[in-house]
Amino acid sequence: MVSLCHPIRIRACGNTARRKNAAAKVLCSVQQTPPPAAAQSTIKVVIVGATKEIGRTAVLAVSKARGMELAGAIDSQCIGEDAGQISGMDEPLEIPVLNDLTMVLGSIAQSRATGVVVDFSEPSAVYDNVKQAAAFGLSSVVYVPKIELDTVTELVCLVAPTLSIGSVLLQQAAIQASFHYSNVEIVESKPNPSDLPSQDAIQIANNISDLGQIYNREDMDSSSPARGQLLGEDGVRVHSMVLPGLVSSTSINFSGPGEIYTLRHDVANVQCLMPGLVLAIRKVVRLKNLIYGLEKFL
Repeated sequence: MVSLCHPIRIRACGNTARRKNAAAKVLCSVQQTPPPAAAQSTIKVVIVGATKEIGRTAVLAVSKARGMELAGAIDSQCIGEDAGQISGMDEPLEIPVLNDLTMVLGSIAQSRATGVVVDFSEPSAVYDNVKQAAAFGLSSVVYVPKIELDTVTELVCLVAPTLSIGSVLLQQAAIQASFHYSNVEIVESKPNPSDLPSQDAIQIANNISDLGQIYNREDMDSSSPARGQLLGEDGVRVHSMVLPGLVSSTSINFSGPGEIYTLRHDVANVQCLMPGLVLAIRKVVRLKNLIYGLEKFL
């Protein structure tokens, strides 16, 4: 497995040298505290953004996961409704949706239980949420697309650009392949035209850039729209296909003399994020610094 301590460019988080250096330190350093004495105790999980599609799916996943229980559901929608019922569970969880994170955190802290806040909110709310959680002794898992790393640089949490284990493995394989091929194209398909190129495609392009390889030298300076969007300065191009009914798919196509090497990952729904989320919750309780990327725990 290729170490992800290679230089990795995170353009969505800023382009200054200072930000790159800070991000590099974060990416290559995973510090964990020894397991607490009550390591086998149940982890109490608070989900912020609980009424979103991913939030409702997370409620189900946490409720079924061994050694976890839902301790709070936070959102500005569906206030007072049962978190289990809005998530489609047969039986209510008797945990109402609230819009007061502080009250839930205080209750968990008072019980001295191990707790984790899972944040699916908006970028503008993440800093305050993570800071509040830390003040009450809880760790945080942040899955908020387009968040800038500077927002939480000084806080203790796991920032996950993706919670999909398949997506992480795809990116790791792409990094390894990039040392052996001089031509690469990223092709993605989506059922809707929002956010193209996708964050996954941008992250892949960032990961295989700055590794000493220049791709597609034959036409890297081409300005033809048919050649797709050029991401970065290393010749990586992405092509986005949008058709209603398609599953979300990302493929990375490498080529060398006499061969094509293709990596592909398909996503049918948000269920694919739940194994990664459960893993992140189990691991984040032992962190003592900021970590960027679920891959540190695979």
